[in-house]
Amino acid sequence: MKRFLTLMAAAVLALAATTALAQQKVVSITQIVEHPALDNARKGFMDGLKEMGVDAKFNVHIAQGNAATNVQIAGQMLDEKPNLVLAIATPGAQVCAQKIKDIPVVFTAVSDPVGAGLVKTMEAPGGNLTGMTDMPPVDKQLELIKTIVPKATRIGIVYNAGEANSVSQVNAVKAAAAKMGLTVAEATVANSGGVFQAAKSLVGKADAIYIGLDNTVVSAFESVVKVCEENKLPLFSSDNESVSKGAIAALAIDYYAMGKQTAAMAKKILDGAKPATMPVESLKNLDVHLNLKAAKAQGVTVPEEVVKKAVKKFE
Repeated sequence: MKRFLTLMAAAVLALAATTALAQQKVVSITQIVEHPALDNARKGFMDGLKEMGVDAKFNVHIAQGNAATNVQIAGQMLDEKPNLVLAIATPGAQVCAQKIKDIPVVFTAVSDPVGAGLVKTMEAPGGNLTGMTDMPPVDKQLELIKTIVPKATRIGIVYNAGEANSVSQVNAVKAAAAKMGLTVAEATVANSGGVFQAAKSLVGKADAIYIGLDNTVVSAFESVVKVCEENKLPLFSSDNESVSKGAIAALAIDYYAMGKQTAAMAKKILDGAKPATMPVESLKNLDVHLNLKAAKAQGVTVPEEVVKKAVKKFE
């Protein structure tokens, strides 16, 4: 009898363990490159799922900016048989759209989901992908630049023309700049190794440099900072994280908060919602981050009105 009870207890424990594993979700994550904004989006997503009580095993893959690795990751994630895929930034999301058809994919930190071919419309994605856009309010960002550097009439941009999200943002900047009477000087790069020279080429052609949500350029942001400090050229960014690295200011999205909101979308999908009918979402709250030390290094005095608005200041 004692042996029978022991076997029964072992069977119950085995069943409980099997049930727990069955309840655990597998979430595969692809991220094109490491930098603070995307890292914070990933952390916010993982923290968000945990806070909502989702027991998940996270398989994190980072392509380190390599296009071939980015494609290979999609195959690796398929082998992991995840319940859901998180694609952080446009390049990874585009590969997922091409390679992953039968697993729900949630993207985040994607500037132009429609232009990147990820969804049919923002309101009705229509496939197995949905997520969040981080398209910045470029008109308000240019207004911030003009407030801090009133004499600026030429805005320089460094970007990777191979990134669809960057091209969309540059086009938006051009349209907004034209309405404000500003001109835009462009410098393109193919990889992070060309960022320093591209930024240097804008010296004398721009009164301020604006760095958008370009994964290639942001991964080598220090190169742009070096050029701007050496040439007293004001530098501004689209993401708050780059302010701590040497941009004067940004009016931008909190990527950790975006990650958490993306996690809420993922939870709905894990509970049975269909990506095809879930509208793409955006984060509405924007904060001003300010780096007064960088402003001094770049020869700029920040107006007091901007200093008072800043949610976070680096001095």
